[in-house]
Formats: sequence, structure tokens, C-alpha cells
Amino acid sequence: MTGRTAAQRAALPPALAEPLDAWVEHLTAGRDLSGHTVRAYTADVVSLLDHLVRRGGSQVADLDLATLRSWLALGRTRGDGRSTTARRAASARSFTAHLRRAGLTPDDVGLRLASPRAHRTLPEVLTADQARAVAEAPRPPAEDATPEQAAVALRDALVVDLLYASGIRVAELVGLDLDDVDHGRRLLRVLGKGRKERSVPFGVPAERALRGWLDAGRPVLARSSSGPALLLGLRGGRLDVREVRRVVHAATAAVPGAPDLGPHGLRHSAATHVLEGGADLRSVQELLGHASLATTQIYTHVTVDRLRAVHAAAHPRA
Repeated sequence: MTGRTAAQRAALPPALAEPLDAWVEHLTAGRDLSGHTVRAYTADVVSLLDHLVRRGGSQVADLDLATLRSWLALGRTRGDGRSTTARRAASARSFTAHLRRAGLTPDDVGLRLASPRAHRTLPEVLTADQARAVAEAPRPPAEDATPEQAAVALRDALVVDLLYASGIRVAELVGLDLDDVDHGRRLLRVLGKGRKERSVPFGVPAERALRGWLDAGRPVLARSSSGPALLLGLRGGRLDVREVRRVVHAATAAVPGAPDLGPHGLRHSAATHVLEGGADLRSVQELLGHASLATTQIYTHVTVDRLRAVHAAAHPRA
């Protein structure tokens, strides 16, 4: 929570602060949302309630549609984009729905709150040849490398290979434990958003990289405090997401012509290539762990756009 948000929250009267705290508890325990999502939603609603107080309100029953609309409009004048406005409206609707369920307001005023649809930009992806080159970019350690440097090289090779091979999220990658890997069937047991578990396959190259890391890399970095984490940092703790991003950016930068992508770019690339290879949309939805098929459908636009580009370049009457 930022200093500004903390100050606004502390200044709220009890009649607003107590329903806010109950809603945050609902988000955390009842809906099992990620910490990042809870913080973003909380900051939005603290801002909304601060706006309500500035308009003379002192209790949740004072929250009406005009207040919601003026709060969103104020954000737009301060530079909020469509995506931010859409998220803030979603936060407000979640809060007002909770107030109605808790019997704190007679109606759910957020039901009538419209918001702009967030622009869904098409993700940049690697070509299949670029993806192959990126997966091979982390090189074996030099002959004079220290054991720690050699271990890190093996780990970095696995990070890139496994992200592209499986299409999992970076948080899912660093959250893997040793017993989440089924070597016989080449499957990962992944805990995704909302703590939903799914099984994700990976290929033979990633299995080779995994074996190299487990045999000659992880034992070098492991400490008594390492626990079951599959991927480790230099100090023996679970690998940090920021280090994964550094590794992936370095791997894409090493391939001439490849776009500068992070871990999510490898996920986009994996999904696109699986679809281009003939997989159906439902299978890709399951692979990526999307709750809604609509989220997965963005990849059909990517493949259609690439098909148009190929057609324009190759067809004599394009």
C-alpha cells in the first residue's frame, strides 16, 4: 500500500473503514485472490471512499451512482487510461455488491455503473525459429567457470526452456516444488490463479534441461534452508521473479531480430505456436489455465494477423 493510500485509509470514519476491512477480508479469504490484485482493488476503493468523504458522505449508504461516476471521471481527468478506468470500475462494483450482500445497503448501486472496455492489444510473439534460438540462447558454462556459475547457467537454460515448453506464468514457474514434476509423464503440477491446480506437459528438450539442473546445478546452490523449491537463487532461496525476467530478456536479446520479450512473451509465443500447430482453443485454454475461453481467444487474432502478413508477402495478388 502506498503512503497516500495508507493515509486516506487511516482518515476514513469507522462507518466506512469497517465495511472496507470486511470486504478486503472477503477478497483475501473468500475469493482467494492474489496479493497484487487485492492491493490494487483496495487502493481503488480507498480512493473511492476518500472521494465520497470529500463530497460530504460519511457512511456506505451515501454511496450513490453520481459519486461513482464522478470518481471515475476525476480519474480520467488525472490521466487514467481505459484499462485503469475499467479496473477501478470493477473494484467499485465488487465493493458495492459486497455491501448489498452484507445488508449494508438496500441496493447495489454499482450494477448501473458503466465503464469503458479495456483495449486488448495483441501480444508480440516470437516466430518458431526465433523461439528455438531463444531456448538455446543460455549457453553452457565456460570451462573455467566456478561451480556456482556453472549451476546458474544450467538453471537459466532450464528457466527459458521450461517457460516456452509449458507456457506457464512466471509466478507459477518460481512456485514449482520438486514433487510438482512428473518425470515419467513429463508433466508439471501447477498452482495457477485462484489456487486452481492443473497439469501441464513439457517436451524432451525441457526434460533434458531439467535433468541437467537437478543432477549438476541444484545440488550446488541448495542449502539446508532451501526447502522443496525446484528453482533456486544464488543464496539457496526460491528463485525470484525479477531474476527470471532478467534471464528471459537476456535470452531474447541474444537472438538477432527477435523482439525483446519477458516471461509473459514466451507464454504468448507458446500459445500461438500450439494453435498454429493445430491445437483446438479449449485445449489451449486448459494448457494456459484461463478461467474464460474469451481470454484464450486473443491468440486466434494473433495467428490470423500472422496469416494475413504471410499472405500479403507471398501471394502474387495480395
